[in-house]
Amino acid sequence: MEPLDVLRQATFGRRTAEEEAEQLRRYFVETEQWSQVFNGEVDVVYGPKGSGKSAIYNLITQSADDLFDRHILLVPGENPQGTPAFKDIVDDPPYDEFQFVNVWKLYALTLCAHAIRDYGIQGKQVDSLFEKLEEAELIPAKWSLGRVLKYALDYVRSLTRPEAIETEMALDPMSGMPAGVKGKIVFREPSASQERRGVVSIDELYELTNETLEEAGYSLWIVLDRLDVAFANKVGLEASALRALFKFYLDTKRFKNISTKIFLRTDIWGEITKEGFREASHIERALNINWSQEDLMNLVVKRMVANESICNHYQFDSKSILADFDSQEKFLSMIFPDQVETGPNKPKTFGWILGRTKDALSSTAPRELIHFLSELRDVQINRLERGEKQLAHGRLFEQISFKDALPEVSKTRLEQTIFAEYPALRR
Repeated sequence: MEPLDVLRQATFGRRTAEEEAEQLRRYFVETEQWSQVFNGEVDVVYGPKGSGKSAIYNLITQSADDLFDRHILLVPGENPQGTPAFKDIVDDPPYDEFQFVNVWKLYALTLCAHAIRDYGIQGKQVDSLFEKLEEAELIPAKWSLGRVLKYALDYVRSLTRPEAIETEMALDPMSGMPAGVKGKIVFREPSASQERRGVVSIDELYELTNETLEEAGYSLWIVLDRLDVAFANKVGLEASALRALFKFYLDTKRFKNISTKIFLRTDIWGEITKEGFREASHIERALNINWSQEDLMNLVVKRMVANESICNHYQFDSKSILADFDSQEKFLSMIFPDQVETGPNKPKTFGWILGRTKDALSSTAPRELIHFLSELRDVQINRLERGEKQLAHGRLFEQISFKDALPEVSKTRLEQTIFAEYPALRR
């Protein structure tokens, strides 16, 4: 085919994992970091914006059947797209971090119970678990994450401060709970009289859930992503909510059959810990996503050879290229010009791309690289359609197209990331 036809039939993907969820398996670079997450060796994944956290999260959710074959139940704790489950809580949040920890605990417990019922897991403790949750009106008739979260928040609020219940509030003589509170779940160990009346602690219900899963031979993962979107533009609330999340994580990680998987931006983690966070030293099962130049080249090649038109044009077999890194470098040299800016001290083309898309920490995020490739394709198609042909040596891209593609990438990064997240610094 002519280069114009090759490029018209090619695509290099979308900037965000949410936009290309269906195609992600074709493109994804399965690194050692991915393997650690998939194998359950990691609970917390840190990475800069655009580094691929959401790609891993989306692939994990797409791998629910594979995980089920390993007796792992996957439970998303946030909507992968659309309105975040935490949207309503932003406008009317818990009044302190202690309340927020308890909201997380109730929210996650309800998700666990729903998954146990949904997967048809039976056990002597299941009925008891549901009885307590339904009595507390924590399981909505019409299921949605946002509704589950709202019910959890309402219940926590109804107890006010659990440590003050005995002295500051009127108690129901039958249940030993605050008057008007439905349900018998508390966030500390119940007194002897409360226990006789059927009051249980949240930790006891987690023990019960963990035993149920263990008896059935299953583990359960609650996965959380898009936390930056959930609390956007609410810096104080975001820090409080996420500190509470990590306290919840540490409080519940002793339950071997229940795991919380958290995907969080590095800069947000920095904000959480900026003023001190003692619990941080106990978060051990974590990794930071890093991309070397070789990793990024592999990413580009993988997206190139996912296109049948490109492979047919050069008569290449995608599997043989991806199996050998030297072949990947040669492949790019056939498609790209040797240099964008000619000269003995100028970088090769791929080095030029990385140099122009890196941030102030000298790091290039996959998101910007993918965006650049898409803009490069569009610019080159436009040039070929106008008859501006300066292609040489069978390549698909001209030197000038690289420079013409860059401004749109820069503009998007500036307006949709930097201005959007730091409006006070816009001027």
